[in-house]
Amino acid sequence: MRVFITGGTGAIGRHTVPALLAAGHTVTALARTPGKAAALSSQGAVPVTVSLFDREALTSAFAGHDAVVNLASAIPPMSRFMSVSAQRQNNRVRTEGSAAVVDAALAAGVGRVVQESVSMVYRDQGARWIDEDAPVDHYPMTRGNFAAESSAHRFGREGGGAGVVLRFGWFYGPGAAHSEEMYAQARHHVGMVLGHPDGYVSSIHLTDAAEAVVAALGAPAGTYNIVDDEPLTKREYAHTLARAAGTRLWLSVPGRAAYLFGHRLTSLTRSLRVGNARFRAATDWAPRYPSAREGWPATAAVLTA
Repeated sequence: MRVFITGGTGAIGRHTVPALLAAGHTVTALARTPGKAAALSSQGAVPVTVSLFDREALTSAFAGHDAVVNLASAIPPMSRFMSVSAQRQNNRVRTEGSAAVVDAALAAGVGRVVQESVSMVYRDQGARWIDEDAPVDHYPMTRGNFAAESSAHRFGREGGGAGVVLRFGWFYGPGAAHSEEMYAQARHHVGMVLGHPDGYVSSIHLTDAAEAVVAALGAPAGTYNIVDDEPLTKREYAHTLARAAGTRLWLSVPGRAAYLFGHRLTSLTRSLRVGNARFRAATDWAPRYPSAREGWPATAAVLTA
């Protein structure tokens, strides 16, 4: 297939572009700067400089492509994650950018749109398993994700073809800035535990996330959870990370105090034991790393090489 990808130089995009090429697809990628264009070219993709918000330019860029994969985001670093102003650009990318991508894909006659979203949209379910039919929660940080999902589903409703939404778990792995910061903290004996330590966190290694994007090119239209086979409790996740870093935790922060930050951290404090059975049944995808127990040692090996 001829695939156009946005966000090709981001955390997941840097893994997705080579995964698409390895699967035999031809890849065109949006590039905002000469440096990013050079990085994409070095991987084997064809870079195109165009604005994510320019519908007419996107329509021209999408012409002749079979699928568009929208991985564009502007998630702020951990130090500014709770800042409303820092989240504003990410919300614009998710709302206006995703709408422009779908409008252009419809106009260009593209047959499929794959849209990135997150599994943190679900309500806290404690230790219960969560599938795609579980109730979701609407709070400020989910607005952009729901807007992006709505645009992808609109693509299918308006005759564009298949709209596929992938709700990813917490990204970790080489290239995920947040997880690299957590790894650095673990090497200093500090573990990040947000909320109740017995609550669950559903994560996904970037390598597995990228392979899921490739598999989504053949999946039926719909919404799918892309997470590890086995979510860990937040306590176990923190200790797994520490073992991968070759240390033991002396301090776990901020713990239940994170609840005091309300909706600004609720995407990370809730307990989400998310399952991936629907996507595994719909495709031949299976995670290389069934849980963070396997994925974090592999990540540490790369980060310390």
